[in-house]
Amino acid sequence: MNPSNSWSKGSCMRIPLFAALVYAYFCAPISLEHKAFVQSVTTPAPHNALADGYDRPRDPEQDLLSAEGEANKSNKNIFIVVGGESCTWCHILDDFFHEHPDLEALRDKNYVFMKVSMSQENPNRDFLSRFPYIHGYPYIFILDAHGNLIHSQASNVLEGGRSYNAKRFQEFLERFAPKRSA
Repeated sequence: MNPSNSWSKGSCMRIPLFAALVYAYFCAPISLEHKAFVQSVTTPAPHNALADGYDRPRDPEQDLLSAEGEANKSNKNIFIVVGGESCTWCHILDDFFHEHPDLEALRDKNYVFMKVSMSQENPNRDFLSRFPYIHGYPYIFILDAHGNLIHSQASNVLEGGRSYNAKRFQEFLERFAPKRSA
């Protein structure tokens, strides 16, 4: 028997075995027993399709009916942002909330959040005609759970530099939050 030949046969068996062990250690899914001891740090917020984006063909009347239903069930007001996909400050507003999870949580605790597209293709004139004139984008409307206007707000007064001012936004969100009985 040739010693070099037996070594190569053994190596051929060791390499796949070693690769399988490396995969199992580093790449295999975590076992259920391990998951039982690990606590999740953050819980993802439930998906809100009303806030997915400024979807031009979306029907804001139907969205408002959905928002009113959710607001009534959860004792919240409705936070409407009118804007568009081509609006830079609309995207800055989205980024602002993602960068300030405390304010996003405050908003989501007190409001059903929805977006309404305002574009040349679909200006949503019928829907927006019930509200005061919009002086720029994004524009914010706060409604009660029945769809009645509480406040109309140009977002530029909430700006701070190249984004929004966290303190001003917190005060705004707290000011128009629904009154809850103690």
